Amino acid sequence: MLAHVVRRVRNAQRVDLVVVATTVSPDDDEVEAFCRANAILVTRGSVNDVLSRYHDAATSLGADVVVRVTADCPFIDPSVVDDVVREFLKRGQDYVSNVNPPTYPDGLDTEVFTAAALALAAKRAALPSEREHVTPFIRNHPELFRLANVSLDDDLSAMRWTVDEPADLAFVRAVASRMGSMDFGFRELAAMIRSDDTLEESNRGIERNAGYAKSLREDAAPASSRETMRDDAQIE
Repeated sequence: MLAHVVRRVRNAQRVDLVVVATTVSPDDDEVEAFCRANAILVTRGSVNDVLSRYHDAATSLGADVVVRVTADCPFIDPSVVDDVVREFLKRGQDYVSNVNPPTYPDGLDTEVFTAAALALAAKRAALPSEREHVTPFIRNHPELFRLANVSLDDDLSAMRWTVDEPADLAFVRAVASRMGSMDFGFRELAAMIRSDDTLEESNRGIERNAGYAKSLREDAAPASSRETMRDDAQIE
């Protein structure tokens, strides 16, 4: 799945460099080995503080702008990535995404932000949700950052193409088998799914951004209980 994500993002015309920012956990040694064996640039950082992991990666590479996609989205569309980057460059904002609010299928999420915005977030973000999910501090502080969103005319946000649960993986495998290859755009895939809505039965009803919702609950929990909740999440 990671190979599909990297290959598709590399096809984006407005991305200069693709980097896998994985963790220092021994569990991710295999990820680093895979990347090095396939000439994919890889950096490693904090397991739970993903914000610092992103900031360290961007700093080590001297990035001016960061394009964020997640590795559980094998159908990420390079044309969507280019659209969001194009809007970022045109508007001159600090942060542009297609998720605030979402109108694209879950699994095409793309965020573009300046290294300066990332650095400020890494310095000032304090809540668990802000550290684990990279961009909430930026999105939640419009008084500090210039924000914009890219939307579709036809709202496809009910479609779920990301992989968080076994049912999601079953859906992705079924779609890949039906399409015959991984060389397709999101509109082509949406049309195919609409022509056979039984495909979506396998992962229908799974909450979008359930991990972020869990982190928001951690924000409200007493500090003494946060570590226990984090340990439980790792066990899951």
